[in-house]
Amino acid sequence: MKQVLQDLARGGTLVLETPAPLCRPGHMRIATTTSLVSAGTERTLVDFARGSLIAKARQQPDRVREALQKARTDGLAATLEAIRSKLDQPMPLGYCNVGRVLEVGAGVTGFSVGDRVASNGRHAEVVVVPAHLCARIDDGVGDEAAAFTVMGAIALQGLRLAEPTLGECFVVTGLGLVGLLAVQMLRANGCRVLGVDSDPARLALARRFGAETVDVGAGEEVLGKAAAFSRGRGVDGVILALSSDSDGPVSDAARMCRKRGRVILVGVTGLGLDRADFYEKEIRFQVSCSYGPGRYDPAYEEQGRDYPLAFVRWTERRNFEAVLDMMAAGRLDLGPLVSHRFAVEEAGAAYDLLASREPSLGILIVYPPRVDNGPPAARIRLIDPPRAPAGKVAIAMIGAGNYGGRVLAQAFKAAGADLHTLVSASGAAAVHHGRRLGFANAATDAAQAIADAGANAVCVATRHDSHARYAATALLAGRSVFVEKPLCLTLAELLEIEAALATAPGAARPLLMVGFNRRFAPLTVRARTLLAPLAEPKAMTLTVNAGQVPAAHWTQDREQGGGRLVGEACHAIDLLRHLAGAPVTSLSVAGLRRPAGPPLTDVASLTLTFADGSVGVVNYFANGHRAVPKERLEVFCAGRVLVLDNFRRLTAHGWPAGASRQAWRQDKGQAACARAFIEAVASGGPPPIPPGEIFEVSRLAIEAAAQAG
Repeated sequence: MKQVLQDLARGGTLVLETPAPLCRPGHMRIATTTSLVSAGTERTLVDFARGSLIAKARQQPDRVREALQKARTDGLAATLEAIRSKLDQPMPLGYCNVGRVLEVGAGVTGFSVGDRVASNGRHAEVVVVPAHLCARIDDGVGDEAAAFTVMGAIALQGLRLAEPTLGECFVVTGLGLVGLLAVQMLRANGCRVLGVDSDPARLALARRFGAETVDVGAGEEVLGKAAAFSRGRGVDGVILALSSDSDGPVSDAARMCRKRGRVILVGVTGLGLDRADFYEKEIRFQVSCSYGPGRYDPAYEEQGRDYPLAFVRWTERRNFEAVLDMMAAGRLDLGPLVSHRFAVEEAGAAYDLLASREPSLGILIVYPPRVDNGPPAARIRLIDPPRAPAGKVAIAMIGAGNYGGRVLAQAFKAAGADLHTLVSASGAAAVHHGRRLGFANAATDAAQAIADAGANAVCVATRHDSHARYAATALLAGRSVFVEKPLCLTLAELLEIEAALATAPGAARPLLMVGFNRRFAPLTVRARTLLAPLAEPKAMTLTVNAGQVPAAHWTQDREQGGGRLVGEACHAIDLLRHLAGAPVTSLSVAGLRRPAGPPLTDVASLTLTFADGSVGVVNYFANGHRAVPKERLEVFCAGRVLVLDNFRRLTAHGWPAGASRQAWRQDKGQAACARAFIEAVASGGPPPIPPGEIFEVSRLAIEAAAQAG
């Protein structure tokens, strides 16, 4: 299938052939017929992508400060690599989609295969969208009109916050798609409307829809016209539906409002508010969030937990339905809003038009009808004709995110593995990284990739809640498995993986490896070499300045990410276990407690005792400052001390001169870890990390999270 993406690094708009996404529970798979380009949001993204690196930096000063800080702690090379990687990932475009349902996921009710639906799906021939972001289209509403549903919902949500009543007078500043839809909705609500813009064609459309207008491009004065329009009383409300860096629109909106008027920001504008403008009139100012309640709430959008209608009358989906009802009743005139149509193959020209500032309004992308009723292809070949395997290890990689696509896949390639199939949920990342690195196939179906006999090894680099399922499935299929940490999230999953490894078919048992890369870092190897001759137990302290992650982030969710002690502190546990060289005999956790409220589960001290008498403390702290490097290890043993600073410098106190090491760049051992796995699979040798240690560390991380609360 074809999908439209934006190249952030080089600025071009791409139309790529990608594998079709798979349907998931709570979602629907949709064959697209029409989609609408957002002249505001997507133009901003295109302008950003087409700017120079300096221009990009100027638009994101906060990111520049973060990059400078990272350079100070992690080094310039690591920082530049991270920036290049971030910009190198094409971004899927679009969020105004119309199509027919191909498949209904488990748990979805109220929809059937063949239904026409409007959704916030991407610009792609096949999309998978949560059911709560879809609405059925009435037979009397055409596909082109329905493509304006999401834009209409944005306008409608702004109006709901403004609370217009019959007979009130409103100003709509900015007569793009959202502004012109807002004009029509306000008129349908019995309001008088004054439209403000500088484009004569858009002003003419506003007048066609029943508004009076102010042409600021021709020098017409907004405040005076608004005063006359409101009969000298001040307007009841202002909808700001424009994109501007200036503070002027907000200031003008306050000045033209009556006492206790309402100003609703739907677009983007400067927010240098003058307190006097708002204070003296007690004006209410509010920013409208996209399509309505539920937006950016994973529980609503992804997990399908609806808000009770009695308490939240208008959600995203119910706003979609309301807009489609208005279309069916003929209250929205959408034909005049269409200015251009492009076939999906010509989508690049559509974005060239958008960036050119040539007059345009509603730009539609049209998709060819499906020629067969079979399922869309979930795998495409990237190398044709097929190449012969380059080595003994052919790897299928599940997950093509930033770490998987940037670090792990590159490490496997450097280690000499044959890159067989790269899998990602959307397909676009698999195609992008697959072509860059030389994978033979790109796919969206992980089960198919695991079952393919062409690959004898599987790497799992997906979200944490899927690690155990993919690892066990691959082991039972006889594949050696590399799992990016953590191995699993629960003790029950751990038992399943242990059983799968024990019962895996084949004369030679497949290898299981977890990406505990810290033990393979060059400075860790050096530290272990220095410690090896010392027979006494060790006292170790590893402090991880983890940094704050929002509570709503998926890594903090116990079901998806397992929490940060499971998902990341497992690295620290493994490193101390490796340096001690002895099993852990006890674990205790002291978590930070607020005077009131739930515990901070990502601020904790873990104390480990080892069978050889060693003791280790992991201070996993998410409440520090980013200026402090992320990881610092101190090892005290036999009158000597080793200090490992952020995998860039190892300082040895008490050893002969020359024992210390300074690395020219940070190396946490990712490449060496991947290489050890590939070499072990190729040679049939022992696993780089004994399975018993993998299971021990995984169990300890799960227990630590439970103790922390």
